[in-house]
Amino acid sequence: MRVALVTETFLPVVDGVGRVVVAYAETLAKMGHEVTVSAPLYNTGHRGGLPFELVDYTGFRVPTAPQYKTGSPILCDHYRRRMAMLDFDIVHAHSPFVAGREALRISRERGIPLVATFHSKFYDDFLKITKSETLANIVVSNIVSFFERCAEVWAVSASSGEVLRGYGYHGPMQVMTNGTTLRPGNPQALARARDRYQLGDVPVLLFVGQINWKKNILRILEAAALLRQSGTGFHLILVGQGSDEDKIRQKINDLGLETVTILTGHVASTDDLDALYKAATLFVFPSLYDTFSLVVREAAAMGTPSVVVADSCAAEDIRDHYNGFLCADDSADLARVIQDALDDPEGTRLMGANAQASIPVTWDAVMRDVVSRYGELIVSHHPMRRSASRRRRENGKRLR
Repeated sequence: MRVALVTETFLPVVDGVGRVVVAYAETLAKMGHEVTVSAPLYNTGHRGGLPFELVDYTGFRVPTAPQYKTGSPILCDHYRRRMAMLDFDIVHAHSPFVAGREALRISRERGIPLVATFHSKFYDDFLKITKSETLANIVVSNIVSFFERCAEVWAVSASSGEVLRGYGYHGPMQVMTNGTTLRPGNPQALARARDRYQLGDVPVLLFVGQINWKKNILRILEAAALLRQSGTGFHLILVGQGSDEDKIRQKINDLGLETVTILTGHVASTDDLDALYKAATLFVFPSLYDTFSLVVREAAAMGTPSVVVADSCAAEDIRDHYNGFLCADDSADLARVIQDALDDPEGTRLMGANAQASIPVTWDAVMRDVVSRYGELIVSHHPMRRSASRRRRENGKRLR
């Protein structure tokens, strides 16, 4: 099977969407499929080690999020020529914006099915940027219009599917969950992390994600301040980067948490990130924004239970006091749940073991479902594909 994965987030940016696309590309290639990733130009290092094709186009930094890039693939002649030389059976968009438009172009020109994954609560993003409900609703309406032109939309969880339906999407939808790469963890990396951050013997509370208020980080900071006031010792580690980092640092200082809080910035090494998950007593993730919590599964893979807000998308795999903890969207309740977990270290370790056994799903298992569904969509589009493929080859000859 020849698969085009079209994204705006890719290596070395390893946010949730970027890691999902990398996992799709690597796992599908390992299964013997031909995979091509379309993305803006990032510095990915030596490309000879990638088990898939990477066709990129000229990119420029996004002003509101400089760690990301965007661009116009259709205006990049080198990109267009390279893509014209490749055949695809299906195209999969991981964004409804530039990537979505490019995926739609590929789908229409070649007569192949287009699948799109709904990853993010876009209304929340654009409301924060524009400060206007009217403008945010216009953007969401355009996003829904894109999804309605796809053969099928995949939601990463049942609750995220409900969010998309709430935006007004009424087309075909499948829940296609994300996986987790199961690794044993590197003991040397764990020792390095404990030494580097001087963790000692006190409990470690960990957050991994964008350093952005939309992730509900204020709840973590306020809960941490309440715990400190009650005399509880801990280290709080925030891993990631984001547009609100300066304001979050200021809030940490305002709450008197600067001596117990560590902001690591972006952690690129998988071993180092796994080590932080492993070192943590609890993974604290009260986000109401995320449509799927890859990080909760990554923490579980390292045997660390999570604290999440009840009824959030992140809570979908959590059974309270069996494989994790549920709290209200309230700083005092989050502090209470954390304190209860820290007061029962044996019970918390047992919940970590239960989380490890019950929450992670391997990417191999997910990709078997993905490939099966890809195949069904390809068969249903096959008659249209034959004539469009001939047109594409003729267009490609003219380009050359």
